[in-house]
Amino acid sequence: MPCVPNSTGIKVMKNIDIMTAYNYIDWSPFFSVFQLRGKYPNRGYPKLFNDPDMGAEAKKLFDEAQEMIKVISKTDGILGTAIFGIFPANSSGNDILVYTDETRTKVATVFKGIRQQEERYGETDGHFVCMSDFIAPVGSGIKDYIGGIVVTSGMGVQKLAEKFKEQNDDYSAILTQALGDRFAEALTEKVHSEIRRDYWGYEKGDMPPVTELHKLKYDGIRPAPGYPSQPDHSEMRKLYDLLNLDEHPEINLTENYMITPAHSVSALIFGHPKSKYFATGKIGKDQVIDYASRSDEPFEVVEKNLKPVLSYDS
Repeated sequence: MPCVPNSTGIKVMKNIDIMTAYNYIDWSPFFSVFQLRGKYPNRGYPKLFNDPDMGAEAKKLFDEAQEMIKVISKTDGILGTAIFGIFPANSSGNDILVYTDETRTKVATVFKGIRQQEERYGETDGHFVCMSDFIAPVGSGIKDYIGGIVVTSGMGVQKLAEKFKEQNDDYSAILTQALGDRFAEALTEKVHSEIRRDYWGYEKGDMPPVTELHKLKYDGIRPAPGYPSQPDHSEMRKLYDLLNLDEHPEINLTENYMITPAHSVSALIFGHPKSKYFATGKIGKDQVIDYASRSDEPFEVVEKNLKPVLSYDS
């Protein structure tokens, strides 16, 4: 049976000291920004420092990043914001119905799913999944839940980067922005852990090491609209509205469904013990027609939103 959350509804965390997320930073993507990738067996942080070709340069970059973090920590206005919610939900076919409250009589929004279309390395075992599979169906008598989260490291990072640009210090600007991304991801990792263990409470036992979290070894999943499990980025609008983000002027949604300011992370949160990350793969026109039939948008708009994963020329 699904775990009944310890707390439901929307939670707002503002003015977060982003340094509290420092230990959650995954450094490997940071080095990729600067195209520093070691060769086996010296791939990834910290083994990269042992690479005979790039190790010294990687260590120098890391040390410079630590000095920049000291600057960031002393700069006013660089604070994090995390807004998340846990909501009653049930599935209906490939869709997820999110309810306004525990009476489950009024639907707040519907997240549309796309069923997996291709098998890779036998991962499907003959079962092609959809995100809705991880939520108990309507009529099952089971009360299930879904979460949503948006995290940002704040406007302060961008302002500091712009200050460096004004001083013609492009390197420091790029370094600041790269660190802003790392802190946004780290803060998301931290808050997601708190959701799993405290607010929702479905993850028990000892806290996994941070290195395991970076390998996605935690209970449940947090896929984002626009990513492989749900390639329709326009679903981000539903998450934005569900979390009432229009009440927070520091966070906005662009016409292309990107959260601003930069250095922001968004995701849905699933607590099902067998939920897993997957890619829908390329989809055929029949899938698009089915998806459009469940949408409020015209077929042409839906097809455009799904263009990156179409298996045919539109």
